[in-house]
Amino acid sequence: MAAPAVAAEAFAPAKVNLALHVTGRRADGYHLLDSLVVFADLGDRIRVEAAERLSLSVTGPRAAGVPADATNLVWRAAEALGSGRGARITLEKHLPAAAGIGGGSSDAAAALRALAALWDVALPRAADVLALGADVPVCLDARAARMGGIGERLDPVPALPEAGLLLVNPGTGVSTPAVFKALAQRDNPPLPEPGPWADAAALAAWLRQTRNDLEAPARALVPEIGAVLGAISTAPGCLLARMSGSGATCFGLFADRASAARAAQAIGGQNPGWWVKAGGFLDQATRATT
Repeated sequence: MAAPAVAAEAFAPAKVNLALHVTGRRADGYHLLDSLVVFADLGDRIRVEAAERLSLSVTGPRAAGVPADATNLVWRAAEALGSGRGARITLEKHLPAAAGIGGGSSDAAAALRALAALWDVALPRAADVLALGADVPVCLDARAARMGGIGERLDPVPALPEAGLLLVNPGTGVSTPAVFKALAQRDNPPLPEPGPWADAAALAAWLRQTRNDLEAPARALVPEIGAVLGAISTAPGCLLARMSGSGATCFGLFADRASAARAAQAIGGQNPGWWVKAGGFLDQATRATT
């Protein structure tokens, strides 16, 4: 019999809403979404080690202000899975918090993957983790999907093409409830049928038929989002610039990683207070495994 695991790790990739349509609102106030969700090869890391009690420490360049207690979604996920089990959890933060790229949800999903390996228990189904947050189910699998309903419906999408992805956050917080409250239209049409996408240009052409319905209200609340989108859209080689989720992080789609990296260097140099990172889509074969 194999010895019990004493440690495990998992990657928590940035979640990017390439398109996000708000298609309705339930009687309980939850909004219905239709979104193309992808994952970047940029993100946080979770490490778990065997311990008698549950504990959490937060490290990394974006650790400031991130709670290391029961208010953190990672802790809540561990409690939900563990049923009293202990573990020493380390969250290494590289993504800005509350930024529209699913940082907290992806961290929680990565913690579930790592802890399931550590404790040798089954990983919960996506539907079982919806109570942790609308983005946790899609982050649990960490692969491109069409996300519908309030986050519980996940449908596969055609293979993503090779592309460069630029993520930029102005360092200004934006309240998700405030963005939804400012939304003028809540019963918009759904996404067109996704793909196939032969290359990044084809993906960009499809995305131009879509939108992020939360972008306009977010820009009204946080004007800096407009400045970020302007900087991205005018970068050489940018095929499409759009806000992700409820903001304030925006993305730029490029034909390749090199073009995205050049744009990141230029934009970051001109705006030292912004968080600027370049990468690509998370490889489907080596996605967020433990």
